[in-house]
Amino acid sequence: MTEREFLKSVPLFSRLGEASLDAILRLTRRRRFRKDEVIFHEKEAGDSLFLILHGRVKVAIFGDDGKEVTLSILSEGDFFGEMALLDQEPRSATIIAEEDCELLSLQRDDFTRALEQDAGMSTSLIQVLASRLRKANHQISTLALLDVYGRVARVIQELAEEEGKRLKDGRVVVRRPTHMDIAHRIGSSRETVTRMMRDLEENGHIETQGREIFLRPDFQKLF
Repeated sequence: MTEREFLKSVPLFSRLGEASLDAILRLTRRRRFRKDEVIFHEKEAGDSLFLILHGRVKVAIFGDDGKEVTLSILSEGDFFGEMALLDQEPRSATIIAEEDCELLSLQRDDFTRALEQDAGMSTSLIQVLASRLRKANHQISTLALLDVYGRVARVIQELAEEEGKRLKDGRVVVRRPTHMDIAHRIGSSRETVTRMMRDLEENGHIETQGREIFLRPDFQKLF
């Protein structure tokens, strides 16, 4: 896939014509980050939008005691860093490379100019931001209304919806996250997550094999 084809596949730029895409591409810079490298920190000044060409990044916040909460995982085709460009406030979260990543960056002035010149891009941005707000509301309700068992089950279900593969027998197979990854997403401890995962497996709701988790067809009824 060429960079132009990639840019066209990103919802933010999907409405742009060929000339506008070429203009954006001339303004972007390709950047690489190693696994576990911090791309930017929460509360830093922000002057760039990033688009993920390859790899995955983690969006996280940290408490004063160093406790981490993972807000989301972004992958190829996603973008981040737009909030600080829109409101000129500091970065709202820390972004960390989950694996080796290749990104395209776009400076604030170029991004703002593109929004001003193309109404389609502005509309796409509003739609993406609305989707993220819905997801944030969903995450807040999960933390507020479900017990730890339900929160662990919800994380696994979300992974299945995002990247799972349905098998002929009705089960869904998904990449198995570490227990610490799940703990960071639900604000719990790794030990607690380990107990909940063991309960889910002993009760027949999931089966783990190597780096994969298999979900039963009725898994979503748990919450």
